[in-house]
Parts: sequence; structure tokens; C-alpha cells
Amino acid sequence: PSFLPHVLHVYKHERPDLFRGHLRVNPATFDRLVARLQGDAVFSNDSENAQISVEEQVAITLYRFGHFGNAAGLQKVAEWAGYGKGTVDLVTRRVMTAVLRPDFLAEAICLPTQEEKEKAKAWVEKHSCKAWRNGWCMVDGTLVPLDERPFWYGESYFDRKCNYSLNVQVCACIPLCVIMISIFPDCLPAEPSDH
Repeated sequence: PSFLPHVLHVYKHERPDLFRGHLRVNPATFDRLVARLQGDAVFSNDSENAQISVEEQVAITLYRFGHFGNAAGLQKVAEWAGYGKGTVDLVTRRVMTAVLRPDFLAEAICLPTQEEKEKAKAWVEKHSCKAWRNGWCMVDGTLVPLDERPFWYGESYFDRKCNYSLNVQVCACIPLCVIMISIFPDCLPAEPSDH
């Protein structure tokens, strides 16, 4: 049997630490994300066959993104979720379509107000060197490994560690409010390739 129902109905309420281990978010964050995505048109259709719940689609996507290598393969995710490999790929595309919509991004990631900047500056002054008071924003980056070489411009995703990956750069206000995310390959090709 699949493990997905156990994660959503037992771990979520009784073992949030194990829930977080599977989906990489707290149950409350997961619930807010599902509630926000629930009404997106990508999760509805005119078919007699209803889609699986948005809750399950988000869980499958988070599980897939929270794992690497063999654990992130379609077969492993499909076994964990109890759905076919094609369904895993389809729900991942649906969730990403909803998350990347401009209205969702504008709501989820926004620049801080002057008051929030001032609060962050006070925090920096209190917790570090006073000379750094005017620093209110942090920028950090990381490589997110991809399971396989992307079809389009695949060579652009080959990183310095000899893996295919995305370079993710996150800008955050102190205390930890994300204000910008950039996701790109390590280097973009100058011209389209023939592949």
C-alpha cells in the first residue's frame, strides 16, 4: 500500500516531525499552501473523472522535490504515493503551474515595507555588528540537483559539481521573510542549440 495516506492522515496530526521529513514543510504551512492553491483552474476539469485532491497533488509534488537521486525517481515517488508514474509527472506540472502564476507569486513573495526594513535593521544591530545596521536583506544561493538532464538546453544545467542542477538564489529580509527567488541554470546558452 502507498504511504501517502498515512503521511496526510496520521503523521500530519500525530507526528509533525515525520510529516516534515516526508514533505519538507510543517503541517500548518502545508495546509495554507493547499488552501491557497485549491481554487486554481489547473485543478479543475470538465471530465467525468475528477482529479485527485489538491492536498494529494501538493503532497506528491513536495515529496518529489524534497528527495534526490533514486528516491526522487518517478517509480519511487509513484510507489510512495500509490499512483502511476504518469500521474506523478502530471500532478507535479499542475502544482508548478499554480505556484508560478503571477498572482500567487505576487501574494507569496513581496518586498518589505519601510517598517519591516526598520525592524530588520534593528534586529541586525542587536544581534551582530552595529556597523551592519543598514543591512536588512540576505542573499544566499544553492544548487538544486535535477534527476536528469533537461531536454531543452540541457548543457546549460551542468554545474561545477558535474551534476545537472538549478541555481536557486533566495533574498530574504531579516527575520526570514522571503522577498525574491531566482531559479536559473548555472549558465544560459548564447544561442539555441540544435537539440
